Amino acid sequence: MKKFLIILAGVAMLTACQQPKECCAHRHPCYAYNGTIYELNTRQLTPEGTFKAAEAVLPQLRECGIDILWIMPCQPIGELTRKGTLGSYYSIKDYCAINPEFGTREDFEHFLAKAHDLGFKVILDWVANHTAPDHAWTANEGWHYRDSQGNLVVQYDWTDISKLNYENEDMRHAMLAQMQWWMDTIGLDGFRCDVAGEVPTDFWNWAMDSLRVDHPKMFTLAENEDKAQALTERAFDMYYGWELHFMMNEVAQGKKGVADLWGYFDKCDTTLRHDAIRMNFTSNHDENSWKGTVMERLGDAANLFAAFTYMVPGMPMIYTGQPSGNHHRLAFFEKDCIDRVENALQFEMYKSLNQFRKDNKALWSNDKGAAMVRVPADNSAIFACVRAKNCERCNVHNTVVGIFNMSAQTQTVTLDLTGYEGKYRCICGKKMELSSATTLTLAPWEYKLLAK
Repeated sequence: MKKFLIILAGVAMLTACQQPKECCAHRHPCYAYNGTIYELNTRQLTPEGTFKAAEAVLPQLRECGIDILWIMPCQPIGELTRKGTLGSYYSIKDYCAINPEFGTREDFEHFLAKAHDLGFKVILDWVANHTAPDHAWTANEGWHYRDSQGNLVVQYDWTDISKLNYENEDMRHAMLAQMQWWMDTIGLDGFRCDVAGEVPTDFWNWAMDSLRVDHPKMFTLAENEDKAQALTERAFDMYYGWELHFMMNEVAQGKKGVADLWGYFDKCDTTLRHDAIRMNFTSNHDENSWKGTVMERLGDAANLFAAFTYMVPGMPMIYTGQPSGNHHRLAFFEKDCIDRVENALQFEMYKSLNQFRKDNKALWSNDKGAAMVRVPADNSAIFACVRAKNCERCNVHNTVVGIFNMSAQTQTVTLDLTGYEGKYRCICGKKMELSSATTLTLAPWEYKLLAK
C-alpha cells in the first residue's frame, strides 16, 4: 500500500509539472492572443512599392509592437478588363507567382525571412472566390460559372474577375494545392481569406484541416461576420468585426451612442462563438479607399476609437499608413504612396497601445484574457468597462478599466467601481486612485485606460 501511495504521489507530481502555466485550454496559436495584426499594402507602403523597400520598414513596424503581418495579395494581376492602370490585387492571374510590380519571388522570400527573423508571423491575403478572367483556369471546363451564352460570370460590380465554381471537385483540389504550395514551399504562417462567406464553408473546413496537418500553428482570418458562427467552428481563428466598425463610425458622427455599443456586445455574447477572435479595426483597404480616411469618418474621435479597439474583446488591426499619420484616401488601382509625418504622434500612440495590451493579460483575446463587464455610470455618454483576470493557478491578477467619453462635449460622470477600487496606472504613465464611487470629468472624445 505504501509503495502504491509513493507511485501515486510521483504520478501526481509529474502530472502537475506537465500542466500548462495558463489554466485554460487554448484553441488558437499562442501568438494570436496578445498580438496585433497589421494590413500591409505593398504598393502604397513605400515610394518604390516593392518588397525590397517594404523590408526596410519592418524594424519600425516591430518597434511599434506589430506581431502579425497580413500581406495583401501579391500575385500577378489580370490584364483583361483590368481596372485602372495597375489593377486590383484581388484579380489574380496566377496563384503561385509574384506580381513583378512588387519584385521577384526571391525578393518576397527575402522579405519573409527578414520578417520571421524579427519575430513576425506572416499571412497572405487569399482570393479563393474568383480569379482574373485571363487566369489559365478559365480554360478548364466547369471550373468557373458561366451564363447561358457561355460567358464568364461577373459578380457584383467586380468586372475584373470571374467567379469560381465550387461544385467542381478538380477545382477544389487545385485551389488547396496552391495554398499548400505557399505554406510548404514559401513558408507562410497562414491566410486572410477574401470574401470568405462567398466560398462554401465545407471547402474551408476541408482545406484548413488539410493544411493544419503539417502546419498546426497556422493562423486564419475570414473576411466575414454574417457567417462567422459557421466559419469559425473549424476553419478560421478570427473574423471581421464589421458591425462594430460601422457602429464606431456612427457614434463618432452622432448617429448612435453608448447604448447601441452595449447592445452590440450583448448580442455578440449570445450569437457568436466564444472561442473565435473578433478583429477590431478603424480602417482597412476597403474603408480607406472607398468610405474615407479615419479623419473623414471618425474626426476628433479617431484616437479614442483606436484605443477602444484595444480595450474591447478581440484583436486590434492597424492598416498601412495609420501609424505614420496618413490622412488621405489611397487610390486602389493606382500608385499612391501613404503620407509619412515626421515624429508622428500616431506611431507613439499605437506603440503605447500595443505595449499596454501585451503588459495586461486581462486584455488578451478570448480564454487567455478576461470578459468585458459594464461599469454603472450616471452619464449615458460614457462607455465604462472593466476586464479583470484573476487566476491563482496561473498567477495572474490583472484589472483594466476603460473609460470613454463618446461625445463631442465635456462630460462629468460618477462610476460605480465597487470591487475594483485601488491604485491604477494610466496608459500615459500617471497614477490614479479609483474608489467605489469615482467622479471624473472628461474632455470631448477623451478616454482613460487604467491598469493594476
